[in-house]
Amino acid sequence: MGTTQLDTVPEPKYWHLKTVLSEALDSEFSVGEILPNERDLAARFGVARATLRQALEQLELEGRLQRRRGVGTTVAPPRMGVAVASERHTWPGAAGDAWQPADCVTAAPPSTVAQVLETGPEDQVHIVRRSRVTHGQPVAAELLYIPASSVPDLSGIDAPSGTARARAVLRELARLDLEGEDRAVELGSARADDAKELDRLPGAPVLVVTTRYFAEGRTAAVSVATYRADTCRLTFGDSGGVEIHHDPERRAS
Repeated sequence: MGTTQLDTVPEPKYWHLKTVLSEALDSEFSVGEILPNERDLAARFGVARATLRQALEQLELEGRLQRRRGVGTTVAPPRMGVAVASERHTWPGAAGDAWQPADCVTAAPPSTVAQVLETGPEDQVHIVRRSRVTHGQPVAAELLYIPASSVPDLSGIDAPSGTARARAVLRELARLDLEGEDRAVELGSARADDAKELDRLPGAPVLVVTTRYFAEGRTAAVSVATYRADTCRLTFGDSGGVEIHHDPERRAS
């Protein structure tokens, strides 16, 4: 078999350094330990700081490292499996839902969400903000977009915003017969507001899970949930369910 052009491309220097650093994390550091600063690490491994940053960014993306505000770069604990769906379709806010509503406002959604909801570019929708905490640490933030047509009987609710309004919107949404849902997962970077809520730095790797909920033959709501990629591991079994694994005694792997 002949060789291709890719076969002859040398391994990038930062990729080789990533492997060396990964071995050092296994043998020299424990979970939560702070790494030396970039200058010292670059000197130790004889590389430019730009090369070092590329390697560190890759290790953060793989969940081996965490950048913490006011602390520095630390060795990350093992990723936790976090449930993104139950084995049966349920509306957000149903019994057993791990999310906590924080606020609800009325505003125009992003254009991409408006297209999915088939609302006009200026049409306002209910935007419920929720958060999720697992084992005492924030792991995800969610924006749930619900058009007025999905919750038509909110006119009698006094609370214009806040947690009470969020709960009321979710209760009203649950009056619809849920016909199904679908999900898409993609890698992204934390926006400033998500990063603050998740205790990460802006630009940190995140997993974005977009869920569409169907009722009455249309998209009745859209959820955009942002999970910490350095913390969360999505594992899907044959049944479609996701188990939560948490073992703080394990070393980072």
